[in-house]
Order: sequence, then C-alpha cells, then structure tokens
Amino acid sequence: MFNPVAMSASLGRVAVEHPTSEEPFSQVSTAVGTRRNSFEIGEVSVLDPVGPEDMAEKTLPMTTTSSTSTRAEDLILNTKIEPASATPTPDASTIAQPPDLEKYDTYAGMKLSEDGSSLIIDWSPTDPENPLNWPSSKKITNVTCISLMALLSPLTSSMFTPALPNIESEFGVGTSTASLAVTTFVIGFGIGPLIWAPLSEVFGRRWIYVITYSAFTVFQVGCALSPNIAAFIVTRFFAGFFGASGISNGGGTISDMYAANVRSKVIGWYVLGPLLGPCIGPIAGGFIAENLDWRWIFWILLITAGCNTAFAVIFLKESYHPTLLARKAARVQEELGRPCRSKMADERPLFLRLRIAIVRPLKILFMQPIVFLLACYMALIYGTLYLLFTSFPAVFQGIYGMSVGISGLAYLGCGIGFQIAIIFGVPQIQKIYNQKTEANGGIGKPEFRLPMARYGAVLIPVGLFVYGWTVQYKIHYIVPIIATVPFGTGMILIFNTTNNYFIDSFTRYSASAISAGAVFRAIVGAVFPLFAPAMYKGLGYGWGTSVLGFAAVGLVGAPWAIMRWGEGIRERYPIKLD
Repeated sequence: MFNPVAMSASLGRVAVEHPTSEEPFSQVSTAVGTRRNSFEIGEVSVLDPVGPEDMAEKTLPMTTTSSTSTRAEDLILNTKIEPASATPTPDASTIAQPPDLEKYDTYAGMKLSEDGSSLIIDWSPTDPENPLNWPSSKKITNVTCISLMALLSPLTSSMFTPALPNIESEFGVGTSTASLAVTTFVIGFGIGPLIWAPLSEVFGRRWIYVITYSAFTVFQVGCALSPNIAAFIVTRFFAGFFGASGISNGGGTISDMYAANVRSKVIGWYVLGPLLGPCIGPIAGGFIAENLDWRWIFWILLITAGCNTAFAVIFLKESYHPTLLARKAARVQEELGRPCRSKMADERPLFLRLRIAIVRPLKILFMQPIVFLLACYMALIYGTLYLLFTSFPAVFQGIYGMSVGISGLAYLGCGIGFQIAIIFGVPQIQKIYNQKTEANGGIGKPEFRLPMARYGAVLIPVGLFVYGWTVQYKIHYIVPIIATVPFGTGMILIFNTTNNYFIDSFTRYSASAISAGAVFRAIVGAVFPLFAPAMYKGLGYGWGTSVLGFAAVGLVGAPWAIMRWGEGIRERYPIKLD
C-alpha cells in the first residue's frame, strides 16, 4: 500500500504518516502542497491510513509518540527531521521518498494524485532546481547569453547599411532594391517569433535557442558569398527568421528566473540589446565598409555569431518550468519506482499541443485589445527607429558631408538615450511597481508597470520634432544627434514597461505574448524604410519627420488609458490559451 509522507515546510508544520501499526516509521521528509488540511504551528499530524481514500487524521502535541513508538525526534528550523535511530528504515516501496534526507528539496514538492495512482511533482519553495531559486551567477549567465543573442540579431539587421552604396554598385541595382535586404531581414524577424515562441512553450527554451542560432550563424556565410542581389535578399530573410528567437523568447526566459518584484531591471538590460543593436551596427559596419570589402561585414558577423552559439551550447541552461518539472518527474519515478508526473504536464497529443501553441501569439494579438494597442504603439516606435536609421547616411553623409565611418557615430545619440533610461528610468519602473503592489495588499497588477511609460510617451515626439526641423534647417550636426537622445530614452521606457506588462498578464505564455508584439512591430519596421526616401523627398526632413511625431502624439494618452481601464478590459476579453 502506497502512503506519502509529507511536511509543510512553508507553514512550519509537520505531517507524519506511518503505513501500518506493524511497520514503524523512522524517516520523515518535508513536502509542500500536501492535500491534507492545515494545522496549527507546533503540532504534529499523525496519519493512520488504511488506503488513500480512508485516511484517519489525528492532531497530537509535538511531544506525542504513536502507539507503535513511531516518533519525530527533532524539528530543526521548522523543516528538518532527524531519523529515529532505534527504528528500522522502512522499505522504499512503502514510502513516498527514499531514506536520503539530503534530498529534501527534491522530494518536498511531491503529493499523491487524487485517484492515488501517481505522485504529482511540483517545486518546493526552496527547490534548487526551480529557476527562481537558482544562484545569481547561473541566472546572470543565462541572461548574458540571451542578451547577446538579442543584441546580435538586430545588429545584423543594420550593420551593412553604411555599405549599401557599395552593394548597389557591385550588383548593379538601385537604392530601393538594395534596401530590400533590410526589409526582408526584418520580415523574417517578424515571422520567426510566431514559430519559435510557441515551440519554446512545448519543447523548452534551450534547444530552440541553440538550433535557431546555429542556423542564423550559417546564413551569415550565405550573405557573405551571395553571387547576386536575389541570393543576398533570400539569405538575409532566413538570417532574420532564425535570429528572431532571442527577441521572442528572451522575455519568457527572464520571467522563468526572476520574480515580478525584481524583474524590471533585468528586462531593462535585456531590452537594451534589440534597440542598441541597430545603433552600434552601422557604426561598426561603416568603418568596415570604409576599409574592407563589404562582404567582410558578414564574415565578422559569422565569427561573432559562432562564438555566441558556442557560448549557448556550453553555458545556457534550460529554464522553462514545465520542461524542468517533466524531467524531474521522470527522474523521481526512476528513483522511487512509482508513477510520477509533473504538476504542469500537458498530456494531450503532441500535434494538438503544437496546433494550439502556434496560434497562441495571434490569439493574444488580435483577441486582447490592450495587447493590440500596445503592439501598434511599439510598431510605430520601432518602425520610426528603422526609418531614422536608414535616413542617417543621406543626412550625415549627404547634408553634413561626413565620411562613411564617421557618419556611423550619429547612431550614438539613441544609444546614449537608451543608457539614460536604463540607469535612471528602469529602477523607477521597479520601485513604482513594488510601491503600488504593497499598497494593494501585496497583490501586483500589470498596470502597475506603466507609470513611467507616460514620460516615454512624451519624450518620443519631442525628439522627433527637434530632429526633423534641425536637419531641415541644416543646424549644426550635433543638434539632431542630441535630439535622438530623448527619442532613445522614451523607447526604452515604453519597451520595458510593455514587455513587463505582457509577462505579468500572460506569465506561463509570456514568450507568446511578447512575440505577438514583436511580429507586428517587425513588419512595420520592415515597411517604414521603404517609403522613407519618397517621404523625405516629397515633404522634406522637417514635415516628413513631423508626420511620425504627430502619430506619436496621438498615442501619448495610451499609457494613461491603460492604467485607468486596462484591468477592466483584460477581464472583459479573457482568452483561452490552452
């Protein structure tokens, strides 16, 4: 007869269960989530079961021993029980855990299923296998790896833009055709999240990263060896498609490891990658194109991506909770010789799970109005960023007469704005969230992330108006560069708060939620650069950039509106994601 032994460590209670009056008990382990009722601290609950369905429960003082001399000799720090030396160790087939008390954290989360057929495996509060309990060094290693991925992919999207004239000349095409290499990369960047995020919620995060970034690395070779513009554009698409996993899955990986009250700062550094990449890419690409053949840009990317992929293979650890619990359940089942399954197990057929997972990001995007609104907002900002970046060569090389390499330094304005937001803005996002959560009785809400987004919403159009009109009147080049600083600061404030909002709203499926926003903004980011030359030619830099500024002004009220009515809208439009 199978009988679990459980202790509730989190409440400071001990549940002691012995199989029969003839089989004395000598080992006690702790467990969280027992299916028995709660008791007062300082008491031991002794269970005398005949079977799983007819367990009798008694409450005894801590000093009480059972009629069969079963006893708990020591309670140390509310959780640790020393074995009774005078009693024999029961057979492993009659207890829910092996006699090795050092494995307390491994077995503490076990409980018997309702029908008594298997053990349900869950995390205990202190389980070292739980990513939330990992040591900081292990978490930082994972974050570093995915942040490098999130930096490298967007960097690849824009690194070759200073060399566009060289590419046009070699392949004999115009600017619009050559610019398709940017557009197709960003389109692939938008489609990829629809695949990689759902797959990470079925198979786990790590192997999705490793496989996709290996393919991303290989396609840099294709770009470097492209014999014509068609091959170049196609390989750029696939590079973007496979490189998107760092963007779509990174936020989910961070939410696996960090609780809501500390997550904003980590998200801030991670989000810096997707935004900083397009800034520093052209700087490096400009100097490479000025001194080497443009193909060397992709050989250098191959080396960099290869190192990043190798780092992931060696150091990146799986963090997705359902995957880790499934592995733990398999291991415990082998150790105990009893059926075990994860508390988060999805036993539906794989095909059905994949079908549900693939449509999940689109359901989140189009069936939740707040997600759609925020996705539109991020798409406008992201598209504007790429539009500005594709206009920089014409502005700083054409109007201000800079060399290819020096003109790349113009991208530093946005980068400085990003850093300002990370250093001063992101800590405030977390501070405000914690304050509002405490004032709300310890219950956090996604809307608590948004107050700092109000300032970002104002900074973005300010930066755009100043940039456009200072370029229009050919004011000293440093002024339009400085104007991109508030634009960059506003971007980080919007992206950080929005990504945290998605994670808080769709915790388990945060990767799908983030990818829902990523696909929309990537498509807009791909389209905006296509009409930039015609827009600036027809309207000039002043009114052309002001069009984008007025659009940003129209969305300034979005953070206020969501803070006020967001919770009600979320409750009004629930989504079934499983």
